Amino acid sequence: MIFKEKPDLNFLNQLGKESMTGYLEITYTAIGDDFLEATMPVSPKTKQPFGLLHGGASVVLAESLGSVAAFLTIDNDKSYAVGLEINANHLRPVKEGMVTGRAKPIHLGKKTQVWEIKIKDSQDKLSCISRITLAILQK
Repeated sequence: MIFKEKPDLNFLNQLGKESMTGYLEITYTAIGDDFLEATMPVSPKTKQPFGLLHGGASVVLAESLGSVAAFLTIDNDKSYAVGLEINANHLRPVKEGMVTGRAKPIHLGKKTQVWEIKIKDSQDKLSCISRITLAILQK
């Protein structure tokens, strides 16, 4: 397992309750040996004016997953993770339902981490792929 300890999903969901993740109804749903997963509804809060899932909402889901996953791999008494760069390729539009993102590590270094996040629609079709680079800073 890459995580320092297996966190309680309720704890993760409380972390963002009063932030953007809470507003967009992002819910952490699964954690495995090398991944973190969350869902987000495709709703008026996450759609652009033309009725499709907003690309920015997908990036919020991706950044939330990558940042929280990084947080779970480091000693939070000594260091913290901050985003350096994120990119996203929007591959397929989503009009309704729920999207699920899964973050998996590409690189877990002492000073940087790189995570890949795949976001799929309710039919398990890939709608967005993202990569985030995080700096691991000392407190």
